[in-house]
Amino acid sequence: MLHQVIHIHPAAPAKPPEGAACNGCGVCCLAEPCPLGQVISRRRAGACAALRWSDAQSLYRCGAVSDARGLLGPRWGWAAPALQALARRWIAAGRGCDATLTTDTAPD
Repeated sequence: MLHQVIHIHPAAPAKPPEGAACNGCGVCCLAEPCPLGQVISRRRAGACAALRWSDAQSLYRCGAVSDARGLLGPRWGWAAPALQALARRWIAAGRGCDATLTTDTAPD
């Protein structure tokens, strides 16, 4: 059994069961980037660089969807609508949790 330590915001919701609606827990993206996140993060392991924490909503969101213009920067900001559309499809937004990961909290 493999173990990985990921650092989750203390206010983040608990990971939902596989197949349940995404609640923004961030576990999947903190563990490893999806294929789109690998391109954005330029890495295959570790937390996705596109992951964004929302203080207002107390949850994580994919920055390719929620902050595409910020990810792309001023030079490529014009492509934000296309990135958002692609990201929604590639991450299967609204399809439910597909993370088979299990979580455990660290002892106090």
